[in-house]
Amino acid sequence: MTALEAGRHWPLGAHWDGEGVNFAVFSANAHGIDLCVFDDDGKREISRTPLPSHGHDVWHGYLRGASPGLVYGLRAHGPWRPERGQRFNPYKLLLDPYAREIVGRFEWRDEHFGADLLHPGHMDMADSGMHALKARVVDDRFDWQGDRKPHRTVVDTVLYEMHVKGFTKQHPGVPDALRGTYAGLACDAPIAHLRRLGVTAVCLLPVQQHIDEQRLAMMGLRNYWGYNTIGFFCPDPTLASGADGVSARDEFRAMVRRLHEAGIEVILDVVYNHTAEGDERGPTLSMRGLDNASYYRLPPHARAHYENISGCGNTLDLRHPRVLQMVLDSLRFWAVDMHVDGFRFDLAPVLGRGDHGFDRRATFFTALAQDPVLSTLKLIAEPWDVGDGGYQLGNFPPGWMEWNDRFRDTMRSFWIEGRNTRAELALRLCASSDVFQARGRAPSDSVNYVVSHDGFTLHDLVSYAHKHNEANGENNSDGHGHNHNANFGVEGPTDDAQVNALRDRIKRALLATTLLAQGTPMLAAGDEFGHSQHGNNNPYCQDNETTWLDWSSADDDLIAFTARVLALRRGALQFADHWYDGLPDRLGLPDLTWLRADGQAMQQDDWWQSDRHLLGCLIGKPARSTAPMLLLINGAAADAKFPLPGGTWQVVLQSATAGDDSRWIEGGTAFLVPARSLVVLAAAAAVFLMSGIRIKADCSVTNLGIPPLV
Repeated sequence: MTALEAGRHWPLGAHWDGEGVNFAVFSANAHGIDLCVFDDDGKREISRTPLPSHGHDVWHGYLRGASPGLVYGLRAHGPWRPERGQRFNPYKLLLDPYAREIVGRFEWRDEHFGADLLHPGHMDMADSGMHALKARVVDDRFDWQGDRKPHRTVVDTVLYEMHVKGFTKQHPGVPDALRGTYAGLACDAPIAHLRRLGVTAVCLLPVQQHIDEQRLAMMGLRNYWGYNTIGFFCPDPTLASGADGVSARDEFRAMVRRLHEAGIEVILDVVYNHTAEGDERGPTLSMRGLDNASYYRLPPHARAHYENISGCGNTLDLRHPRVLQMVLDSLRFWAVDMHVDGFRFDLAPVLGRGDHGFDRRATFFTALAQDPVLSTLKLIAEPWDVGDGGYQLGNFPPGWMEWNDRFRDTMRSFWIEGRNTRAELALRLCASSDVFQARGRAPSDSVNYVVSHDGFTLHDLVSYAHKHNEANGENNSDGHGHNHNANFGVEGPTDDAQVNALRDRIKRALLATTLLAQGTPMLAAGDEFGHSQHGNNNPYCQDNETTWLDWSSADDDLIAFTARVLALRRGALQFADHWYDGLPDRLGLPDLTWLRADGQAMQQDDWWQSDRHLLGCLIGKPARSTAPMLLLINGAAADAKFPLPGGTWQVVLQSATAGDDSRWIEGGTAFLVPARSLVVLAAAAAVFLMSGIRIKADCSVTNLGIPPLV
């Protein structure tokens, strides 16, 4: 092999410049790093050469004449002092954290562990080179064919959370060879379904390359969701078809390009809170061997262990500038090189934790806010982690969207259990103003959902009273136990027409509430057609028909209903993306008024009557409709009458039935609101009258005169 030249300390990773490859690896504590070159299959080590230069805590070298396709790994020399957080072991071949393509299939073997399995304090001297994952140098050029990002406004965004494989594996419109892959998602039929619904952005469960945990591998299971990252710059090859020899990287790019052509944005669920190396009993695969004390958060007085804020064994330490740089470099790679439109950050409070807990002014948030690329993307937080003070809903910086679990739990409880006061319901319908408005946030920052990948599907939420996670191998002890769910008399599938009709009615009410509420709506894939996971509310390890969407049993009526609700949102957008104050305009029409069952304005005492589940919301200033709109909600088990304001009204949506029930109704009459349903009416602009109801300026959702809910 040609001798290594000095090269440069930037950019980190391995980069081909047309004449050779520059290698740059961060390690603040290593005494030296070897570059190990392998054959094309990564089975035989051809050469091992120390990187010749060191500066800025980066070891670097330049291999003239090297080209894309070269397979390599790293070995780090330094002290083996676990009690000081240092776990250098040159017998372990290490994966470059900046790898753009990973060679090999990971198998759990004793050679992967840096510590002796029988004597954990001692270094293991079995060489892992033959079995370790390696990196391949790539040529990152790609013909984007003029691809342009849709740049959807947040106000117009409708999120659709999906798993690439689960969405396409059983889709009849996808060729067999492409099912379960990036190329499959790029096919006409899946895109046609998304467009029919009115989805504007797909939020993909993790596509960065991951490995399966040892426990799962021993049981013959897989980490299907993918929250166990090993390659932060690598599209997972198990989601690629490999058709015509196309790399996973280019197949992913072609998928993004195709979705953009359809006006659909691509948002990635990313995991920068931990890595696949686990705790002190885990394998030495990459960062642990390169510089354990820099990459991971270690307890100050027990540095042989790991701070487990993520709940997954270890926690990346974004307080370190080079670790922060790696995360930002990874995000820029996906934004610039892969053209994605945004990110949903798993356990996002971890990323903002300093020495004394979560800080919304943490360096990570500051770096994103000033970055000319990343600051323009959609940024979504899962606003909780498992550490102390980990629940941070509403506390992220302006411009961030956040998964709103208060919306989820309130809507489930109201529609399924018949609980929660009208005050709680109103607050959640109006973007949880008690959470977001007080912190100077926008209504669209609230991501409203009732179902995500984590938990029951919508269908199972109303079909099972208990979780059924036995297939996960944890004796049904995993998964949330408090889900606000019910089976309405029968556990699981039934032929009882009344039970099924009630379940369907509640599903439609939940969908309509989510999609029409103020804020940014999110659907979970398959909920629009009745996907079931047979009561498993934690199917993270079920890569099978449990999680793959069964398109053959799709409820087309429910699909059509969902599409109609989203069309109504798109056309009328009844709630604006600003906070309502309930004040009247010069004609005496308030921008928003809450109405009780007699049609009169809600008073303070009315909000807390837990046995009352009928509520009206007169929206005097919808975002796009030219006339006032009226939202009627009946969460009770019996039909109820509601006196309409004067004028002429058009029923534009009624969730009690799946079909279109549009009709005109004269105001001043009692309108029958079916049980467990919502109705949306639009006023005829020319004849709308305010007579017949009394409007008070102090009854908007932002001025209820009630204490904040916690």
